[in-house]
Amino acid sequence: MAETLLELAGISKTYPGVRALDDVSLRVDRGEVLGLIGENGAGKSTLMRVLGGVIAPSEGVIRIGGDDHARMTVSEATRCGIAFVHQELNLFENLDVAANVFIGREKLTGGPLKLVDNSEMHARVAPLLKRLGADFAPDTVVDSLSIAERQMVEIARALSMDARVIIMDEPTSSLTISETERLLGVIADLKAHGISVIYISHRLCEIMTCADRVAVLRDGRTVGELARHELSHAAMIRLMIGRDLNTLYTPPKQPPQPGGCDISGVVTSAYPDQEINLSVRRGEILGLAGLVGAGRTSLARAAFGIDPLLGGEIRIDNAPVGVRSPKDAIRQGIYLVPEDRKKSGLVLELPIRENVTLANLREYARMWLVSGAAEREVAQRQARSLSIKAPSIDIEAVTLSGGNQQKVVLGKWLSMQPRVMFFDEPTRGIDVGAKSEIYALMRDLADRGVAVVMISSDMEEVIGVSDRVAVMHEGAVSGVLERRQFSEYNVLRLAIGQALETTEAAAP
Repeated sequence: MAETLLELAGISKTYPGVRALDDVSLRVDRGEVLGLIGENGAGKSTLMRVLGGVIAPSEGVIRIGGDDHARMTVSEATRCGIAFVHQELNLFENLDVAANVFIGREKLTGGPLKLVDNSEMHARVAPLLKRLGADFAPDTVVDSLSIAERQMVEIARALSMDARVIIMDEPTSSLTISETERLLGVIADLKAHGISVIYISHRLCEIMTCADRVAVLRDGRTVGELARHELSHAAMIRLMIGRDLNTLYTPPKQPPQPGGCDISGVVTSAYPDQEINLSVRRGEILGLAGLVGAGRTSLARAAFGIDPLLGGEIRIDNAPVGVRSPKDAIRQGIYLVPEDRKKSGLVLELPIRENVTLANLREYARMWLVSGAAEREVAQRQARSLSIKAPSIDIEAVTLSGGNQQKVVLGKWLSMQPRVMFFDEPTRGIDVGAKSEIYALMRDLADRGVAVVMISSDMEEVIGVSDRVAVMHEGAVSGVLERRQFSEYNVLRLAIGQALETTEAAAP
């Protein structure tokens, strides 16, 4: 019989007017990977904050190694061997990797002088990075790392704590296929050494790969568990949302229309020696796949005017357009939903209303004064159209769930006249129900004649949502797949720079 390492018994958490957790019970066995799933707002984060000592439960008991705790502080949770890998990266960008891994636990030298021993920390972090397959050094400054690489630093920090239970909250949300596979290998190694993992993810294929058991939360309650042999996408979705979810792919209402966006010989600063040639037709969703660093985001940033175009041209409906800044792109109808919506897509301290109208304020101004009534009318229309779940359009964007924040970013652009829309990792950190809504919104845009480019590192999403898939490798398009050619194998071959085999695997 498996040894129970951690148990949460009858955990409830009540805020004024809200019962965030309602009699939740959960156990984790030694060396077990427990998948924890549920829609945004289901209570997963609140439950983990209780376990990590960030908040105190209103009722219930936390039992670790046979010892009962009515509540724990953060330091007590750490001493009990509980470590976190957060979805929202908590790193100091001005410090190097080793300093971030040992933040608050610095290795010291010099006796009473208590000097930070950087050499010792670098020496201890190096094998952790090697274990994760990271290609950056312990003395690399975090500011120079990509989002995916920063996620690796978070994971290294958890590994450095010799934890008995590691809670991973959306750990692969910014990782590519190869990096995700590497992480799943690390999890298998942790399990083999008796370390337990609570794995929270909206990517159900990952849950099926690594979890020994799955617990499902809905509306703050435990609604069921699934053993390893019971796991399936349909079973998990049914418990999460209380209904069956249709297949990802929705065919277009009509064939792609003439025109759209042609990217010809475009050169970006990320790969100044490579040219990008790509076409996306009006009325289609073009998936843009590739490994991290392949140049997908650089292309989107250049097309939107954030980064300079070093060569080539962009044409919309066969007419060249000049894009030297985001203002130029917006004027031409080229819009970008960025990968990091909190940093680049929203002003979190502003209300929904102002975020929706921010990119087109002149439209709502009279005599250089913004009309609050005009702003409110447009924002309310977008909130209704996109089903943004919020008590008011006057609440700050920071209070919304990830899916609703993404809808506010979409509302900003849909209140204008999009011709070409770039979506960079559009469902990162979003639950399965909200994902379905985002996919439907993208399809609706395409059906209205917009050329949609979806950059995604989620293979299931790329294959399940796109009408065609273009794959980038080291700054250039290595191939374009029609739906009959869709398979993970074909996408991966193109992503690593190999040509398709003569006999291609057809899409299921």
